[in-house]
Amino acid sequence: MPIYEYECQACGAHFDKFVRSISAQFAVQCPQCGSQDCKKALSLFGTAGGSVSGAGAGCAPSG
Repeated sequence: MPIYEYECQACGAHFDKFVRSISAQFAVQCPQCGSQDCKKALSLFGTAGGSVSGAGAGCAPSG
């Protein structure tokens, strides 16, 4: 089940929505204000090739 991140255009709240299927049609409603004016937010986890500077540095054994 994919998880999408959204940002409410009315109040600025950020929230996640679980979706049963990528192809399923679904309504997105802000849990904070109830607005349906929501847009998918950019997620670092969901972007291909995205990296965070210094992420994982020092995690692996050296030597």
